[in-house]
Amino acid sequence: MFAAHAASGTTHAQSRPPVTDTRLEVSEASVTSLQDAMTRGQVTAEQLVRAYLARIAAYDHAGPGINALIRINPNAIRDARALDAERRAGKLRGPLHGIPVIIKDNYDTGDMPTSAGSLALATSRPAHDGFLVRRMRDAGAIILAKANMHELAAGITNVSSLGGQTRNPYDPARCPGGSSGGTGAAIAASFATVGWGSDTCGSIRIPSAFGSLFGLRPTQGMVSRTGIVPLSHTQDIGGPLARTATDLAIALDISVGYDSADSVTTVMRDRPLPHFQASLDRNAMRGARIGVFTHYFIDADPEIADSVRAAIAAMKTQGATVVDVTIADFDSLIANSGIINYETRTDLLAYLSHVPNAPVRSLHEIVDRGLFDRFQEQRYRLLDTMHGPGSEAHRKVLVKQSALRARIVQVMDSLSLDALAYPTLKQKPVLVGEAQTGSTCQLSAQTGLPAIAMPAGFSADGLPLSVELLGRAFTDVRLVSLAFAFEQANPRRRAPSTTPALVRGLAPAPVALLLGAAVTTAFSASQFRWDAAHSTLSWSVAVNATAQPGLQAVVLRRVNADSSRMGPSGSSRVISRLLGPGIPTGSGVITLNGFERRALESGRLSIAVYEGDIASPREATLRLPR
Repeated sequence: MFAAHAASGTTHAQSRPPVTDTRLEVSEASVTSLQDAMTRGQVTAEQLVRAYLARIAAYDHAGPGINALIRINPNAIRDARALDAERRAGKLRGPLHGIPVIIKDNYDTGDMPTSAGSLALATSRPAHDGFLVRRMRDAGAIILAKANMHELAAGITNVSSLGGQTRNPYDPARCPGGSSGGTGAAIAASFATVGWGSDTCGSIRIPSAFGSLFGLRPTQGMVSRTGIVPLSHTQDIGGPLARTATDLAIALDISVGYDSADSVTTVMRDRPLPHFQASLDRNAMRGARIGVFTHYFIDADPEIADSVRAAIAAMKTQGATVVDVTIADFDSLIANSGIINYETRTDLLAYLSHVPNAPVRSLHEIVDRGLFDRFQEQRYRLLDTMHGPGSEAHRKVLVKQSALRARIVQVMDSLSLDALAYPTLKQKPVLVGEAQTGSTCQLSAQTGLPAIAMPAGFSADGLPLSVELLGRAFTDVRLVSLAFAFEQANPRRRAPSTTPALVRGLAPAPVALLLGAAVTTAFSASQFRWDAAHSTLSWSVAVNATAQPGLQAVVLRRVNADSSRMGPSGSSRVISRLLGPGIPTGSGVITLNGFERRALESGRLSIAVYEGDIASPREATLRLPR
């Protein structure tokens, strides 16, 4: 929630200079709350920029080391001051006036390099802003930073030769999704209000799923591709990621529209411009027909499948009609309908030909010079040898995509469906270095139909889960309104614990944990401290002389979420042995995983002292101070 400690007196923005109190908390703040605060004179755009930069300093390379960003905009404070001056003069550009945002590093910016995460393009500077970046700036948004991404957008674990590995704020040992994973991680960690990514096959929706965010892949043609480093001209599209459906709608309102420089947007030239924010309706689920796409529940992680079905059941309680949908020949329909590999080489070649003094001119040159992350080698060498547009193979894929799209629309029409519902991913975020599986991104990307990912809750180990809704072409406004109604009925987002609210501009210091007398009476000294930003529990224990003769062990234990009480008869597991037989004193640091952090937050971690009777340890809960 946004908070500003403002001086007393009138708050009208035009009646006095804005306050200069910098004790701001912007964690989880929405576009509307920040805009309202600026309107009341509680805060300036410059102060917002500084507040977000403080969070970035605390958590991006320090603390949990999220590593979401490649570059901070050196002109962000200057831009904020100019927008503050416009506000004082009575000029407001709209709901994004003075709002800091983050963009993926494949968005062209005339004042910063655009590298697409590639070391080969580290100094590549386009001649001018891309279409969407120009739209953002015209709307008064402040480009705060450019986000790391999976190199050249060719993957979903978000590692690059220029930006390194981005980590998931909900568990820094895991991936954030990709290829817009830097944007997703940054918005999940409240490094800005909203961010923009691009989606060629899930690259907006997967990071949204792994960051407990809302993210829409728009209908193909609704958003310009001009000024986005291409991966596949057939499937590329840009769009926003946000913590709330309202913020997503505000960002979409400035994203969609006709661009004379991009022929795919011709479909928007004579079409009325959609209005996302104005169309939000908390009752949108009433009368909606949602098809549960059963195919994408096959082989899904059981926890994900159960959570998504529970989310769909919640839609039903809001007034939606829910029906199961099975397409018998779906596997054959979607097989071999991906076109990315046929287009990357030629699309990148065409893009680089228009970049003044580009440091490389082709994918082949990148491969030949070895300017790529090692995880990309096999993929890049394949892409560099593929036959491109105009080949028979390319034409066959286009035909398959057309047939797939027609079949999906036919099924939706026959059942009068507003949307198909399914898990955004069938598997949880993988550990860094592993291959991510379980994507369902192909259905939207390879049909060109719109799809929105939205928070469905959390797993037992504290990882975000996501449900996706796919609609017919140009029903994007309807999808966002359905997401808004779903969110309003039961908000499912939770901020990551590794990036908490700052304390006077700094990450909070480690806190001493409380421990009950049942255990402390066995110790002559003990100390347990929790560092949320690093997910570390430091400990120091000395056992009383009277307890030492029978001491077998002192352990840290976790009680499972379904266990009703602490103790040896409960459902618990040893997380770490602290002391053993004949070892009366010790200290150390334990890194807690997602399960264990969640257990600490919910009072399910304990210290157990085992003496002569193993069946009856002394045991007490570790508790965070209130």
